[in-house]
Amino acid sequence: MRVADQWALDPSIDFLNHGSFGACPRAVLAAQLEWRERMEAEPVAFLARDLESQLDEARAAVGTFVGADPDDLAFVANATSGIATILRSVRFAPGDELLTTDHEYNAALNALRLAADRDGAVVTVVRLPFPLDDPVAVEAAILAAVSPRTRLAMVSHVTSPSALVLPDERIVPALAERGVDTLVDGAHAPGMVPLALDALGAAYYVGDGHKWLFGPKGSAFLHVRRDRQAMIRPLAISHGANAARTDRSRFRLEADWTGTGDPSASLSLPAAIRFGASLRPGGWATTMTDDRALALAGRDRLCAALGVAPPAPDGMLGSMAVIPLPGAAAPPDEDPLAAALFERHRIEVPIIGLPVPAALGPGERARFRLVRISAAPYNRLAQYERLAAALVEELEREAGTGEL
Repeated sequence: MRVADQWALDPSIDFLNHGSFGACPRAVLAAQLEWRERMEAEPVAFLARDLESQLDEARAAVGTFVGADPDDLAFVANATSGIATILRSVRFAPGDELLTTDHEYNAALNALRLAADRDGAVVTVVRLPFPLDDPVAVEAAILAAVSPRTRLAMVSHVTSPSALVLPDERIVPALAERGVDTLVDGAHAPGMVPLALDALGAAYYVGDGHKWLFGPKGSAFLHVRRDRQAMIRPLAISHGANAARTDRSRFRLEADWTGTGDPSASLSLPAAIRFGASLRPGGWATTMTDDRALALAGRDRLCAALGVAPPAPDGMLGSMAVIPLPGAAAPPDEDPLAAALFERHRIEVPIIGLPVPAALGPGERARFRLVRISAAPYNRLAQYERLAAALVEELEREAGTGEL
């Protein structure tokens, strides 16, 4: 079977947007169906008696993959839910500063601003240099913005709008030295870059399973450092809050049961990890390396066709890349170029404004209009070459008519 045939993607579309919602392989969907059928065969036995041990096994597999003690992990529906869990649990004093950057995900910034408004804190948005040629400049910009009032920093591991792999292995300990906890938005990181969360030492880390890890939609994890777990409560409080058990931590008891739901996505993550390991002879390391090489090759084809320079060094990229485009950025999901590429060329790719709206101040507009490409095992270089030709055609149409 061809690698691409292991996904159910429409073959008439060049799907170059794995980074948004992922694409779950057939084998993992089959594993999820098996979990669902097992649950529905005897719901009480499955949910009330068997689920806890099954979640333990799934967390153990995820913990091994991301370099974390499984007892420091909790399954959540998505990275956004994980971020909301932290920001609802941690309280701030009036005047406290919450540090972030203008390359963060719009939903994550919305959650940060809500937490600040609730407690009278202040959100400080660091403008990262872009285009850039050195990751040290990112670290320097973030650290220069730290003040005595900085309580928490929310930074990405892989930025969503600009596809940059940030040097969190330096940023996190440098912030800790200054007394600042870090919430890492690692939505894109699992399966794209190697992880060692215990070694990283961030107070909080969230990662999606439905993107580069090949898990089903609804699979994600939250990692909370042991010394911060007592203050973290799930978004839904259920039976674990007053359980008399002493064999598990309160964090574990509350996080593992938040009410009746479908745990099949979380339970399927071990199957997703096994699938990724089986794709190529070298396992996950080869998959990550090959996807990154394809993303770089696709970026180079696009840059050559559009006559622009890469906006970031190769060393700051994983399995995604962005290329600057002419013209003004449109509101999210409203750029007519994305619609034209899909409707006229059958290419699925996002056109993104940077910074995103939640990173902008009053009266500010996005400074960059970017096309973001993803590289997954089912993609081929010819697809990026078709995208390059389509972009040239559509941008010429845009320049000639003033509209697409």
